[in-house]
Amino acid sequence: MIVDAVLGALGGLVGLGAVWAGLSIRVVQQFQKGVVFRFGRVRREVREPGLVALMPIADRLRRVNVQIVTMPIPAQEGITRDNVTVRVDAVVYFRVEDPVKATVNVQDYNFAISQVAQTSLRSIIGKSELDDLLANREPINQGLELMIDSPALGWGIQIDRVEIKDVALPESMKRSIARQAEAERERRARIITADGEYQASERLSEAAAVMSATPAALQLRLLQTVVEVAAEKNSTLVLPFPVELLRFLDSATESQQRDLLAAAAVAAAAKSAEQAVERGEVPDVEVGRELPKHELPPLEEVLTRSPMDGADPEGGAAESDGQQESDGRQEAAERTERKAAS
Repeated sequence: MIVDAVLGALGGLVGLGAVWAGLSIRVVQQFQKGVVFRFGRVRREVREPGLVALMPIADRLRRVNVQIVTMPIPAQEGITRDNVTVRVDAVVYFRVEDPVKATVNVQDYNFAISQVAQTSLRSIIGKSELDDLLANREPINQGLELMIDSPALGWGIQIDRVEIKDVALPESMKRSIARQAEAERERRARIITADGEYQASERLSEAAAVMSATPAALQLRLLQTVVEVAAEKNSTLVLPFPVELLRFLDSATESQQRDLLAAAAVAAAAKSAEQAVERGEVPDVEVGRELPKHELPPLEEVLTRSPMDGADPEGGAAESDGQQESDGRQEAAERTERKAAS
């Protein structure tokens, strides 16, 4: 009987000890810290990971995760400082620095950080320009981190870093940026082409100066060009023709036409003079007058003449035409005097 009573008492004590251990002992994980509330008042002593002994009924334990939390910020639409509508999303990395403040000072620190990050992102969009959002994000990330970190310090939250993920532009702005980049590339291409042409013109000028000293070099270059063109198996071969030779042929044709017209005029005047003699009248035209002769310059002189001197044949033709007009006026004056004398 006594043994049974002792065993029953021991069993009762063990049961009470198990109940007390179940009510007072808690386990805190390595990535957590414990905040103890005793009769509703927070204990400043933060419980470290491991077994934690509590006062049954009086204490309550709240575990706080101290790992780094990765929170995406929903995309926010705003207008930049240069009046461009953009849609920007970001990501914020933070962790709990003070578990007591994170538990007491804010109801839900995750939701609070999310809302502060969204409002700060809208504010930073309005203060920045489009070029900075696209190409100079580091200062914007630092400014956004400072804006979020200011209220988070009072909540026991430490902001590790904030980064802008993506900047969505309207289609019209994308096309404008593409046209701007294309215009910039075209400008560079034109500058490079013009620079190449300038350098090539300098080399060509030097080559022309060398060839002008030796005319045979120009003929050799012409033959080399003909060989290069013919090597492509073309059915048509284009040969350059000297412009000076064309001018020589044109001047020769014009001089022949003037000689024919002058001969026809002399023959008509001779015939009219013969008819006047037959009728017993004084002839008005000197039949034996020698026709003006137009001599052409030698072909070698024309070929060796510079293209800039191409106005000489035309000037000679103009002088011969003026001589003919003066001779015609002199003949008309002589005929008038003979008629007056008769």
